[in-house]
Amino acid sequence: MKRTHRCGELRKEDVGEKAEIAGWIHRIRNHGGKRFVDLRDRNGLIQTVMEEDITDNFEDAADLGREYVIKIEGEVRERPEEMRNEELETGDVEVSVESFEVVSDSEVPPFSLDEEKTDEISEEIRMEHRYLDMRRQSVSDTLQKRHQFVQSVRNTLNTNEFLEIETPELTKSSPEGARDFIVPSRNEPGNFYALPQSPQLFKQLLMVGGVERYYQLAKCFRDEDTRKDRQPEFTQIDIEVSFMDQEDFLSLMEKTVSNAAEEAFNVELETPVDRISWQEAMDKYGTDRPDRRYGMELHEFSSTVKDSGFNVFSNTVEEGGVVKGFKLEGKADDISNRGMDEFEEVVTEEGVGGLVWIKLEEDGYNSPVGKYIEDEYLDHFKEELDAEEGDVIFIVADERRTANEALGSLRRHLGEKYGVAGDEYDMLWVVDFPLFGYEDGNFDYEHHPFTMPQDREKVENMDFDEVTEEELLELEADAYDLVLNGFEIGGGSKRIHDLDLQRKVFDLIGLEDEEVEERFGWFLEAFKYGAPPHRGLAFGLERILMILQGEPNIREVIPFPKSKTGKDHLTGAPAEPRDNQLEGLGLEVKEEFQED
Repeated sequence: MKRTHRCGELRKEDVGEKAEIAGWIHRIRNHGGKRFVDLRDRNGLIQTVMEEDITDNFEDAADLGREYVIKIEGEVRERPEEMRNEELETGDVEVSVESFEVVSDSEVPPFSLDEEKTDEISEEIRMEHRYLDMRRQSVSDTLQKRHQFVQSVRNTLNTNEFLEIETPELTKSSPEGARDFIVPSRNEPGNFYALPQSPQLFKQLLMVGGVERYYQLAKCFRDEDTRKDRQPEFTQIDIEVSFMDQEDFLSLMEKTVSNAAEEAFNVELETPVDRISWQEAMDKYGTDRPDRRYGMELHEFSSTVKDSGFNVFSNTVEEGGVVKGFKLEGKADDISNRGMDEFEEVVTEEGVGGLVWIKLEEDGYNSPVGKYIEDEYLDHFKEELDAEEGDVIFIVADERRTANEALGSLRRHLGEKYGVAGDEYDMLWVVDFPLFGYEDGNFDYEHHPFTMPQDREKVENMDFDEVTEEELLELEADAYDLVLNGFEIGGGSKRIHDLDLQRKVFDLIGLEDEEVEERFGWFLEAFKYGAPPHRGLAFGLERILMILQGEPNIREVIPFPKSKTGKDHLTGAPAEPRDNQLEGLGLEVKEEFQED
């Protein structure tokens, strides 16, 4: 089908030209001998006018409906002054229809595609008819910006001699921190593939294979609960390099993101990007993915209050814990004393015993602990935080990590509740992560077991039988996360490329040789043949797009997303297998899992 113009590209300079355009009917307004038909395609919307004395087949216009696909031939003309639409880029012109043809008719859509009515539509209905939802201009724009962002990333990496290489999606399970989706093998009944949580091991093998610089738009699969920034199926911009130090690599990665943000979204992310250590991030913001736009930096008061006589503070300090807090500016009048219960619940969910709050009011301090602690200590909090009348001070007392994380959660909660971040962007690198930590209460690696320790020699000299968890927790990794507006948008590390050191790390986290061989033997075999020093990183594409697009949920930037429960409302997946699909796989569904 021939088109001379797109609907959304007609302008004043096109007046007088003949135009052949095609698209979907967005809206029809019937004025007797004249019908205004708004026609829409991917580029936008244009008003067309069908008139009884101009349009050849005007009588057929009575049969048109919303979402019909039609082709129009006509002349571009300027709209009368009083009928111009400043909200449309095409609002100065219209197409006078000389003839039209119906390409495809349409049933009445199950929901309106008008942008202003989006909030009236349930998310399930939108997902079930995602192909209709995509016709809305905002969704179409999102998909186009996704393409522009990806192409910019590709251009930057291609210019820097990276090769785009695909890795397998049917593979063996590897430790990535979430449950695998598994796929049964017909040829080997009882055995299973795993869908990749990331291409981690394969991209390292590409480095062993001499590729040197690799990237991939990799599909990743993690069987975990969805959140506003997570989906079970997502796309990583996966990157690995050989023979590059940390500073050069981080500089290249931040430029890759900032270039793409500017080209796709006209958003300027300032570079070079700040770098702060993991410990500084935790001590100052209570999280390893801080949003510094909130302000509200954490301060420690332990040395001041250790002899305060207020047992909650003094006993905590005596037992090796800390007393920390921050101020919220100008909200004392907005928060009732009873309203503080909401904020106490935030910190107690992180494991602390309670929350101390102090309002700075016109006639002094308002705090439930005021009768237990002398004003000189409250004065110190005020001076240390540079607080003023109208501010609120929040304080917790606990072991350092718990106190930091509780205040970090409260800080984020308050920042989101009161909208203190504004519209700016804050991007930073968090570096020097711990090599080891705790996952669900169990001692484990912090990032993944292939991460290079910063002090390699110290790890090599450790005695597995003598080393304590406290000593292991002090080890730092050559690992880094890129954080944007409080979300981790990319993370990576230098990898261990020495076989003996890799086995040492496995020993330190308690993996037996037999388990190592079973899980990683195929991978470790490659390191016998000369592995280069290499490092890498993976960006979460949809998470970046969610932030730059200003969307509240990652589902809005994925072409075909899953629901909160992981269901695909479009296809109905997951679904029961067909009668013969389990035959030959050695599988059957237990009765308790079968639906009635």
